[in-house]
Amino acid sequence: MNPSFVAQAQPSDTLPGPAYWFIFRGVKLLVRREKKAARIPCLNGLAELGITAVRQQYLGYLDSDRPIHCYSVEVDDQTQAPEGMAFHGLRRLFGLLDEACFWLAGRAVQIMDWDRTHQFCGRCGNHTETHPQERAKLCPNCGHTSYPRLSPAMIVRVTRQGENGREILLARAHNFRPGLYSVLAGFVEPGETLEGCVRREICEEVGLIVKNIRYFGSQPWPFPNSLMIAFTAEYDSGEIKLGEAEMADARWFTPETLPQIPPPTSISRRLINDFLDQVHR
Repeated sequence: MNPSFVAQAQPSDTLPGPAYWFIFRGVKLLVRREKKAARIPCLNGLAELGITAVRQQYLGYLDSDRPIHCYSVEVDDQTQAPEGMAFHGLRRLFGLLDEACFWLAGRAVQIMDWDRTHQFCGRCGNHTETHPQERAKLCPNCGHTSYPRLSPAMIVRVTRQGENGREILLARAHNFRPGLYSVLAGFVEPGETLEGCVRREICEEVGLIVKNIRYFGSQPWPFPNSLMIAFTAEYDSGEIKLGEAEMADARWFTPETLPQIPPPTSISRRLINDFLDQVHR
């Protein structure tokens, strides 16, 4: 049975036993490394590791056969990892943590960073206080309330019928590791619809016009605080012309000619796998 997560701003006293502790030095997470895996510390308290928190946030609990609390913790830059443990960036832990813990770690780092950057009111500069019931910061001076913010981003799979069968558009950004290609993505601008963002980003990045835009799914993406909203679209017109500020390459690929693609747990890979499933039906 895969446990489900129940988000809460304040802990209940009815859950006994140890908790999961997502401990961050900067944005690097403390894990216990094993041969081909990583584990989140499961502890009765930070004293078990000899670690002191700068700030601590309650996340909620995993609702399984034995419900368990989850916390995020910020430690100072001088904190050393206990023996047998290490601090790693979340990207490095992709595929090493089990999927539920990885996405919980993504939630944890965003809440930790929001807490760290909202110690003062953005309106009047006064010290803020933690809301007693909600995930929010209150300013006792001017009454301003701050909630965690997400950055919505679209990600889209574009396909067409080519001379050699169905083709998928994949591209390389300048910051990708060598050989990696993926579907296109971009951030939503103020006042823009998600569909409008799809059209604009495709045109800006590769010079193409698309049609038949359809919603596919979504995935939180904590790098640093995005919500990826996935779409599919069909090629309409145009020739590939790279937006060279961001794109290093873009091409049409058949299922037989796919390059290196993203890992299975990402929504970009889900979009690509869905394309392959449709072609091979």
